[in-house]
Amino acid sequence: MLSWINLVSAWSIPIIIAFIPLYAYTRKVPVYESFVDGAKDGFSTAIGIIPHLVGMMVAISVFRSSGALEFFVGWTGSFLQTLGVPSEILPLGILRPLTGTGSLAYTTELIRAYGPDSMIGRMASTIQGSTDTTLYVLTVYFGAVGIRNGRYALKVGLFSDLVGFIAAIAVCLLVFG
Repeated sequence: MLSWINLVSAWSIPIIIAFIPLYAYTRKVPVYESFVDGAKDGFSTAIGIIPHLVGMMVAISVFRSSGALEFFVGWTGSFLQTLGVPSEILPLGILRPLTGTGSLAYTTELIRAYGPDSMIGRMASTIQGSTDTTLYVLTVYFGAVGIRNGRYALKVGLFSDLVGFIAAIAVCLLVFG
């Protein structure tokens, strides 16, 4: 089963990258011109979202520096241990919806400390790929288009991050455990 997963992993992205422009070309879409127009629009969007990104970065720094992250991990870590989930994984589940860079740095630390083929390394990698940076996405995309009321999107996004976190752990325990 692991060799099948490796084969799909190795070929899925190149096939998708090749398929999209070929499909657009067969539909008579000017592929290169569409790409250039999108890049122009993307630059102006990037300039417009800088204030939203700065605000989000400050909030994340306050969350980590205040000790709130460590408090929550200490509070729930022993409960997760009884379920067979390493408590080292919990900060990743908290950080991932907040910051992509912070969660990637934490994943790198876990892989460096425990190894990529350890259960913690596999869980961290699977969580990294199964969840999204919900608050970053809401900040950037909603800020770019001017949406002010995103409470339902926030609830659904955080719920799907929780489901992704739980599913990643369950799949790792099932496949690698």
